[in-house]
Amino acid sequence: MEATTNPVFCTIVPPHVLDKLARGEDPTRADRAARTIEHDALQRTRRRITTVRGAAAPTGTPSDKPQRTIYDAKNQETLPGRKVHSENDKPSKDASVNRAHAGLGATFDLYLKAYGRRSIDDHGLPLNATVHYGEKYENAFWDGSRMVFGDGDGDLFLDFTIPVDVIGHELTHGVTQHTANLEYWGQSGALNESLSDVFGSLIKQHALGHSADQADWLIGAGLLGPDVQGEALRSMKAPGTAYDDDKLGKDPQPATMDDYVKTSRDNGGVHINSGIPNHAFYLLATALGGNAWEKAGKIWYATLTGGELSTEAQFADFARLTAASARTLFGEGDETQAVLKAWSQVGVPTS
Repeated sequence: MEATTNPVFCTIVPPHVLDKLARGEDPTRADRAARTIEHDALQRTRRRITTVRGAAAPTGTPSDKPQRTIYDAKNQETLPGRKVHSENDKPSKDASVNRAHAGLGATFDLYLKAYGRRSIDDHGLPLNATVHYGEKYENAFWDGSRMVFGDGDGDLFLDFTIPVDVIGHELTHGVTQHTANLEYWGQSGALNESLSDVFGSLIKQHALGHSADQADWLIGAGLLGPDVQGEALRSMKAPGTAYDDDKLGKDPQPATMDDYVKTSRDNGGVHINSGIPNHAFYLLATALGGNAWEKAGKIWYATLTGGELSTEAQFADFARLTAASARTLFGEGDETQAVLKAWSQVGVPTS
């Protein structure tokens, strides 16, 4: 599928978390969160202005090896920053540089080895990342062409290069950008976010060699500071339970359509209602067992890249197409029945 892409500015920390912090009683934390919110809003505006005509068609040369380059912003907000690491360089003395390099590689490996995809655009797109962005910047983002990592504040959020699934999540926004190009609003936006969570989790599982039963099914484990009451940003196994903290608030994600959140904030709740398709994937993957990237992941990947998914797809559209992908890949056997059951369990129709 050759899509005319219109990349959006996608961050890993949901706006509702930053909003809660910005309204908190601690002035230092509130100020940092407010500055992050202001920065992210400005970047979203810039992305809209500079991408209204869509992205150019891929021009790279497909390769089975990644081309990774890491830059250092040196706590400024100028991109890309100074080049500090290339593909064949020895490990850096900077742990953030090494983690970013490894995370880009883990993402490349999952897409190549599991799905035959050569980089984000399937045409050998070089993978660029910038570390140490901003001063105690509390987020990481994909800006349409590169990964950018803040250092966190060392209090509520640690270095954003730590969780490999965060890197995989953000880079998967690039895969979606180059395939289905899902609109970043409402249910299509929640699908966009969910696909990034799904493949972010699969990238971590693939890198660790974890089966579906061994996986933690958490997004952003290791990112929250030691005093935060929570284990991650999101849980695919149990949406709504990732954190419950007086500073961050309580995880608002629903697991089923019974608790679907109607809101105009967060682009219509894209980081909130993504819990529903996330949970459907978890139910499917654990029902099938084994390595989740092999069967469940192939069904989701085929649906994302198959050319039938519209940019404004709703949950029911995606569910129907995953069932069709399962039939194409595996026939009417256990895999297809598991897909139908998983969507039924979260209250999304498949017909």
